[in-house]
Amino acid sequence: MALSLSVILFLTLHLLPRMKSSMVTLNNNGYDGIVIAINPSVPEDERLIQNIKEMVTEASTYLFHATKRRVYFRNVSILIPITWKSKSEYLTPKQESYDQADVIVADPNLKYGDDPYTLQYGQCGEKGQYIHFTPNFLLTDNLPVYGPRGRVFVHEWAHLRWGVFDEYNVDRPFYVSRRNTIEATRCSTHITGVNVVFKECQGGSCITRPCRRDSQTGLYEAKCTFIPEKSQTARESIMFVQSLHSVTEFCTAKTHNTEAPNLHNKMCNRRSTWDVIMGSSDFQNVSPMTGTNPPSHPTFSLLKSKQRVVCLVLDKSGSMDSEDRLFQMNQAAELFLIQIIEKGSLVGMVTFESFAKIQNNLTRITDHNVYQNITANLPQEASGGTAICSGLEAGFQAIIQSNQSTSGSEIILLTDGEDDKISLCFERVKQSGAIIHTIALGPSADKELEMLSNMTGGHRFYANKDINGLTNAFSRISSRSGSITQQAIQLESKALNIAGRKWINGTVPVDGTIGNDTFFVVTWTIKKPEILLQDPKGKKYETSDFKEDKLNIRSARLRIPGIAETGTWTYSLLNNHASSQMLTVTMTTRARSPTTLPVIATAHMSQNTAHFPSPLIVYAQVSRGFLPVLGINVTATIETEDGHQIILELWDNGAGADTVKNDGIYSRYFTDYHGNGRYSLKVHAQARNNTARLSLRQGQNKALYIPGYVENGKIILNPPRPEVKDDMAEAEIEDFSRLTSGGSFTVSGAPPPGNHPQVFPPGKITDLEAKFKESHIQLSWTAPGNVLDKGKANIYIIRISRNFLDLQEDFDNATLVNTSSLIPKEAGSIENFEFKPESFRIENGTKIYIAIQAVHEANLTSEVSNIAQATRFMPLQEASVPALGTKISEISLAIFGLAMTLSII
Repeated sequence: MALSLSVILFLTLHLLPRMKSSMVTLNNNGYDGIVIAINPSVPEDERLIQNIKEMVTEASTYLFHATKRRVYFRNVSILIPITWKSKSEYLTPKQESYDQADVIVADPNLKYGDDPYTLQYGQCGEKGQYIHFTPNFLLTDNLPVYGPRGRVFVHEWAHLRWGVFDEYNVDRPFYVSRRNTIEATRCSTHITGVNVVFKECQGGSCITRPCRRDSQTGLYEAKCTFIPEKSQTARESIMFVQSLHSVTEFCTAKTHNTEAPNLHNKMCNRRSTWDVIMGSSDFQNVSPMTGTNPPSHPTFSLLKSKQRVVCLVLDKSGSMDSEDRLFQMNQAAELFLIQIIEKGSLVGMVTFESFAKIQNNLTRITDHNVYQNITANLPQEASGGTAICSGLEAGFQAIIQSNQSTSGSEIILLTDGEDDKISLCFERVKQSGAIIHTIALGPSADKELEMLSNMTGGHRFYANKDINGLTNAFSRISSRSGSITQQAIQLESKALNIAGRKWINGTVPVDGTIGNDTFFVVTWTIKKPEILLQDPKGKKYETSDFKEDKLNIRSARLRIPGIAETGTWTYSLLNNHASSQMLTVTMTTRARSPTTLPVIATAHMSQNTAHFPSPLIVYAQVSRGFLPVLGINVTATIETEDGHQIILELWDNGAGADTVKNDGIYSRYFTDYHGNGRYSLKVHAQARNNTARLSLRQGQNKALYIPGYVENGKIILNPPRPEVKDDMAEAEIEDFSRLTSGGSFTVSGAPPPGNHPQVFPPGKITDLEAKFKESHIQLSWTAPGNVLDKGKANIYIIRISRNFLDLQEDFDNATLVNTSSLIPKEAGSIENFEFKPESFRIENGTKIYIAIQAVHEANLTSEVSNIAQATRFMPLQEASVPALGTKISEISLAIFGLAMTLSII
């Protein structure tokens, strides 16, 4: 088991998905600014570039017709990794980077094999994060399995750009329709096929039998597989199976299958994919193109990644003298230079007040002496006004004077002041091609500051009063190249207000995926504390082992020699001053080795700006490579400008704000607005007591793998893909701790703190399940809250009907179930309820549809839940039922391109 897992993790090395914002725009029916990035671990192969071009060109025409002549791909940038050889035709990137790419080309995610998929976990209509293609998918002939690559790209583009979901369901491949037939979960139902179980395979052929009905569910048995006919007349739908030649459109309101138990119906309230697509911002002002000719083919730019270039642009104006801000800025900048920036990077520094000064031109980070040369120029005094544009221009000059291009370079801009002339340099910033990360320090930082980040694809942060907000921000600004083993990982970040002469204790787990280049840092506000640090084997480090900075930055740092011991580290701090003081503890590290994939946590809000009363969603992704990490505690801390903190436990339960259960994306609604202004997000992910595990199961939002097709009465099989065995579905991993900043967001229109009207209803129930037990119906679902997914609802309203449409279109007039004995539980709890449908006659084959609303104590009502179906099934003496769409009991199978023992999903 350990060996197999290590192989899987090695293959996913360097492939950490990162939260990102797309730079794609739609102009005059054409998409511009699409970035397809090749991971640095992918071996150089010219065919990749050529096949990407062919795929996108084919996709553009398919997309144009699928959207009824509305959109196509006009220009695309292909980002070549720095590990490939340079060529004259390769241009220098601007803001394009691996972690901001719309499409990544990276080695296989063993969780999916070579299945193309989209990382998508937002709500219906919200954009996804990225599309993942493997080199193997792009270089080999997948035509029988997925169809032409251009069609696959359009399937994934619909996930990524328009927030629609798949119309199949691997976990629930069949359902009982309103017409009392067993149907394959698909859209549209006009797609025909056969339902069979594969009995045995010998040599080059296999034997099938009809599917039998399960005695418990009345559906087909678990091994039953739907095999589509190769020749179809149905034109829909691309989100079910784009590989069929006839399929050229998305399901519309006329052709959409509202009954299918798939993720699209769950997430989009049974709206058709075309309705959701047409509701996107892309199509608000776009009309079909006139004429008969298709648009011209896409144009491609080849961009080659360059070494990392970073310039610090730091505010030293007079206001930085207040609340210890200058000291805190220096402490955080020093941490960035010593612990965060990757070796081999080029780093410069500029300070500004009413004017700007280049303190250091670009210097390559090679050893400790280089750090000291830069940190020696950190500002020691604050004075003057705030000229942000002057600081940015000096930053550009520091880069240019070092014979580097501003295109693709990064600037970290930190300021606490206002500057009414900041907009004057917006155009210069755009032209520079640089990426601007902004750190707003304190509540008075210029309100337009974040526009610099938004227009260049940079991070945006807000830090309040203590040093931790700054260190968290700097720790988050890591390499954007996709090589995660080089990136710093934050294990601990605490601010502790300790009374005079008092000790404080803490622990930090160090897991086996990390431990290289490990630092433990303590800062203080008045007097250096006593420090005691002990590793898991009992070795102690004392105050004298910590190096105190010579520049009086009030910090002490210990670099752990070699590789840090795996296990629980313990620290103790004594405030040996008579008065209380603020002490902070920060611990950072890197991957244990270049071939060890670390556990990583990233976080962000669903939007950068919010207007009350719109709810936001907090997202945190915890993964090891592409493998989700499950079973851990993930906590978000959201801080307002006045220092008020909101603590939220994030969930991966597939309910409320969370799209899919057990996918390593932990989510929660945020509704606790506390005034207007900037808010900051920090997330702590930790595994304790050996609860964490890696999931290797199949996921969502991917092109459907088709096991075969029916051609001329025979099933022609595709090659089977590698399957994860049951005993490999999950793997335990060690206890760990990760901290990450999720950046900042801005709130407007919020009422004053403590004066909130009741505007948020209970959350919608999306996982209602129902089944018959004798003459009773048993229900289960995840409890929503009184306010979306917080607290507990006041009451539940449950209604039932023999008619699906009664609940979908007229819920309030359906039959009411007596729920007087049903007391709602706390949000996130599992609810169970059993009742007897007194008003209905129950016979064999009786179907009853059920839906729920939750009600707030102020009578605000949730949306109607998903509609569950309970079928009373009493098995007949003959258990074998002919498969729908076929009358044959045995079909001789011709194996496509393969002679082997068949393994069908």
